Amino acid sequence: MTRPLIEAVVIGASAGAVEALSILLPALPPAYKLPVIIVVHLPPDKTSILADLFGEKCAIQVVEAEDKDRLQPGTVYFAPAGYHLLVEMDKTLSLSNDQPVFFSRPSIDVLFESAADAYGAALLAIILTGANQDGALGVQAVVRAGGRAIIQAPATAYASAMPEAAIALCPEAEILPLAGIARYLRGIEKV
Repeated sequence: MTRPLIEAVVIGASAGAVEALSILLPALPPAYKLPVIIVVHLPPDKTSILADLFGEKCAIQVVEAEDKDRLQPGTVYFAPAGYHLLVEMDKTLSLSNDQPVFFSRPSIDVLFESAADAYGAALLAIILTGANQDGALGVQAVVRAGGRAIIQAPATAYASAMPEAAIALCPEAEILPLAGIARYLRGIEKV
C-alpha cells in the first residue's frame, strides 16, 4: 500500500532551536510546495523575532502566524509568543491562550495534535532539540493518525530530553541528524 503524499510539515523545538532550524529552513528550495508550521518555546513576555531572523536566511516566505491565516504552500509559519498555534480542519490557523502545556505556550503537543486531526496521514511531524517532553504526545498522535514522524538524533541535539521523550513514545519514528532531516524535507516533494 502506498502512503499518501505529505501535504504539511509541523516542527517542534526548544533549547537549541535557532541553531537547528538554521540548518533545516535555509535548505528548503524557493519552489518548496508545502506549508511548514513551527512551534519554538518562547518566553511569553517577549516579542518573537524568529520570522524576521529566518526570513533573511530562507528562500521561501517566513511569517509569524496570525489567527485565521489560510495555510499556503512554500510558507513557514512561526507560532507567536504567548499563544498556542492550532491547525483547524479547514486548513486555517488559530491562536489560543489556553493554559500552558509543560509550562509552554505555544505548545508543540497542541500544534501536532490539531494538525494530526486536520491532515491525518498526509502530515509529517519533526521533533528537534529541547529540554522537556513537550511534543512526545503530539508526535505519537501524528503517527496514530497515519502520519510520519522524524526525530532529531538525541546525540546530535543541543538538548536531548525532547527527542528522547519523543522516541520513548514513538519508537517507530525515523531518527536522523539535522543534515538527514534537511535531505528528507527536500526529497518528500519528489515522492
